[in-house]
Amino acid sequence: MPDKEKDINVEVNAGEDEIKVDADNEVKEEENFEVEAENTDESSKKESRKEKKEKKKEEKEKKDKKDEEIADLKDRVTRQMAEFENFRKRTEKEKSQMFEVGVKTMVEKILPVVDNFERGLAQVPEDKKNDSFVEGMNMIYKQMMTAFDEIGVKPIEAVGKEFDPNLHNAVMHVDDDTLPENSIVEEFQKGYIYHDQVVRHSMVKVAN
Repeated sequence: MPDKEKDINVEVNAGEDEIKVDADNEVKEEENFEVEAENTDESSKKESRKEKKEKKKEEKEKKDKKDEEIADLKDRVTRQMAEFENFRKRTEKEKSQMFEVGVKTMVEKILPVVDNFERGLAQVPEDKKNDSFVEGMNMIYKQMMTAFDEIGVKPIEAVGKEFDPNLHNAVMHVDDDTLPENSIVEEFQKGYIYHDQVVRHSMVKVAN
């Protein structure tokens, strides 16, 4: 009888040990599951961070590329504007030069007419200067000189001035100790300038 009870106790203890082992295994499995879950979650976080990093990198590359394109377009526009401005200035300068050449050419053609007016008026006797015809001719001459002045054509000063080869053409020389050396004593033909350009040099006599 005692041996039978002993066997029963052994079986009970063995069963309890088996239950305890099963419980321990379950706890370990839960712990392993939690560790695996934590590892999975950490891995997911790393992948998420990696994806965000790659996404930011792509966005930065796109932005850099767009900034480069914008900078290139701005540079091209700036260059084209500068080229257009240079073209405009060059065209205006050429137009101005052409206009000045045209005016100068026209004045050169009119000057002989002006010379003839001056010669004719210089030959009028004193008693005829109040004649209506002479007065009409004188008015026309003054009108022409006013028009010259308005467009920038002016006579070159000569008599009493120092000879300047840039403005005067010396066709005669005279020795006269009473006059300043290299001074202009007589003008044979009046010279004219248009702005800063000589249209015709003055034809003069110069004292030595």
